[in-house]
Amino acid sequence: MEIKKVGVLGCGLMGAGIAQISAQSNYPVVVSEINEELLNKGLKIIDKTLAKSVEKGKLAEQDKAAIQSRLKGTTNVEDFADCDLIVEAVVENMDLKKKIFADLDRICPSHAVLATNTSCLSVTEIAMATKRPDQVIGMHFFNPVPVMKLLEVVTTIVSSEETLKTVKAFGESLGKTVIVAKDTPAFIVNRVLTPLMLEAIRVLEAGLATREDIDNGMVLGCNHPMGPLTLADFVGLDTMYYITEAMYAESKDPKFAAPLLLKRMVTAGQLGRKTGKGFYDYT
Repeated sequence: MEIKKVGVLGCGLMGAGIAQISAQSNYPVVVSEINEELLNKGLKIIDKTLAKSVEKGKLAEQDKAAIQSRLKGTTNVEDFADCDLIVEAVVENMDLKKKIFADLDRICPSHAVLATNTSCLSVTEIAMATKRPDQVIGMHFFNPVPVMKLLEVVTTIVSSEETLKTVKAFGESLGKTVIVAKDTPAFIVNRVLTPLMLEAIRVLEAGLATREDIDNGMVLGCNHPMGPLTLADFVGLDTMYYITEAMYAESKDPKFAAPLLLKRMVTAGQLGRKTGKGFYDYT
């Protein structure tokens, strides 16, 4: 199936990025939010990102205008009625996602593929909230979406080959390298990365090393672009905590259990860069 029009449900940091790269790749895009305030905030993220590209000479002003002309913001999910692919990018809450997918199933044309940007929740469970589970798939983008080159596509035991083929082709048309994972807790990237980040927190929690030495050890010893504690602050400690909770709930594997220090920091509102304080102070 050919994707001619794209819908993005959610215009936060991830949704805005997905909408932007889709419009940059010449797709007409409808992007939604629950109210005008959040929608305008998301559209401003896109405008700011594109403006930076113009300033750096990576994008012409007329191209920026053309990209934005392909973007339509809405607060009405009924506007997805003529989309061929809809990517959901809301918070990691299973009940909310299941409600959204049931609504999309009702609204969207019968041929449409419904995708979730979840980084940890069961795509199968989300799919079964619809009457077209074979057309539901995971499309896990990475932050910041316009910069990161990877797209992790997650198939379920009921996803059709046609759905997988369609989504892989779409991802490649966005300039992404596509990897395919089965619907198991955390898929590929987070399944490998999360235990490393959690172990770094446990080492700090036990007083075995300073935060700087832990991060420098991984940057200089393993050639990582940033240390695991710096990365955790960048991702958001609340996001990391919710991901680990979901992974542990499904797998019961102790390597996914959140350290007490992480839970306490989230409770205290020390969420990393977004709040100005996490493992490091950004104020």
